[in-house]
Amino acid sequence: MWWYRALHASLIDRLGPSGAMGGVGAGTSLLDAGCGTGGLLARLKAARPDLSLAGLEFDAEAAAIAAAKTGLPVQTGSVNALPYPDASFDAVVSADVLCHAGVDEAAALAGFRRCLKPGGLLLLNLPAYQWMASAHDRHVHNVRRYTAGRARRLLLDAGFGEVACGYWNSLLFPLMLLHRLMAGQDEAASDVRPFPAWQESLFTAVTTAERRLARLGLRLPFGGSVWVEARKS
Repeated sequence: MWWYRALHASLIDRLGPSGAMGGVGAGTSLLDAGCGTGGLLARLKAARPDLSLAGLEFDAEAAAIAAAKTGLPVQTGSVNALPYPDASFDAVVSADVLCHAGVDEAAALAGFRRCLKPGGLLLLNLPAYQWMASAHDRHVHNVRRYTAGRARRLLLDAGFGEVACGYWNSLLFPLMLLHRLMAGQDEAASDVRPFPAWQESLFTAVTTAERRLARLGLRLPFGGSVWVEARKS
């Protein structure tokens, strides 16, 4: 689906030199916390073979699929109680996990910070704007949406010393807003579903153009998702 391709590409960009914190270098140990069935891990393995990758997933079946798909170590466990020693990783990535009903924000952020080495990078993706909550959120058990300002305060309160955040998926945001207004709260299905080929191609082209503009420094102050980069002090 175009959304996952765009999300994964955006995260990979942020782990490179164009990231607000300068990305991560060769040999970096990186945990994908809440890796699902391993889509991001597979993309990272292909794009950044210089990284030492691992995954964590609460659902045992999804964790097994991720391990088989990627050939990487994937452990079953919760972000509320990360099953790793202190200072285990140089970087932690967690995409659309902090928003989940089963996640304790404070416990997860404390765990991310504990498991990072000094100076380690935390990269988050979060759904934007509580007023954009819809039937899709209920379907995927999301109970929280964020602004960039709220995300920044959360990370600072959790003890991270350097925090940068902003929005992405901005060019398609007007269409997202229109869809939410038309669907209301009564839509039964998740937004994650097959799209017609023309729509997949169009949305992929738009998100690719946005990433290229972001590399040139053009970012809009709104969007469908919030990105957060933070360093452990």
